[in-house]
Amino acid sequence: MTDSFYGDELAAMERARDTVISAIEEIRAEDRYGNYKLVEHLLSRIKTEESAREKCRRRGLPETRESALRILTDAIGVRAVCPFLSGIYTLRDGLQRRFELVTVKDYIHQAKPNGYRSLHLILRVDGYYVEVQLRTIGMDNWAALEHQLRYKKTVRGNRELLNRELKRCAEELASTDISMQTIKDMIDEE
Repeated sequence: MTDSFYGDELAAMERARDTVISAIEEIRAEDRYGNYKLVEHLLSRIKTEESAREKCRRRGLPETRESALRILTDAIGVRAVCPFLSGIYTLRDGLQRRFELVTVKDYIHQAKPNGYRSLHLILRVDGYYVEVQLRTIGMDNWAALEHQLRYKKTVRGNRELLNRELKRCAEELASTDISMQTIKDMIDEE
């Protein structure tokens, strides 16, 4: 990423990202999640200039810092991957208490047509939008592999079959997430 695109706002964007990461760490520390990890791993990024410009083009917006930071809502991104579904909602609740919630996109209860599942929160932090994606390990695994298969063009041939199989796999993983949560809840009740 070049400093020229975000200019003097880059340092403030990094602080906003770090503020969200610190909040997730605080939620992790205060949560009484028993013998389980609340968060398996945490990733973050600031969208590259190339990616920001490309998204502006796709949306018919001027390819400017103003568009990337004031209209698009994902120039700053944080992803938390949780072992269990309940962890997603623990994080959601904790983040909602700490930051202004702009939008919730619930792709867990309303999966995308291709099967993609995740809970996306658009937060307002220090004047910037921060997109937080909350996923289970299964959701994250599916999204990473789907990206490789679809966008890296490692699979050629019948796209309809590919789409159907991807959706089937997403549904199986969603069922597994529910089963794993049920097992955890049963253990916790003992």
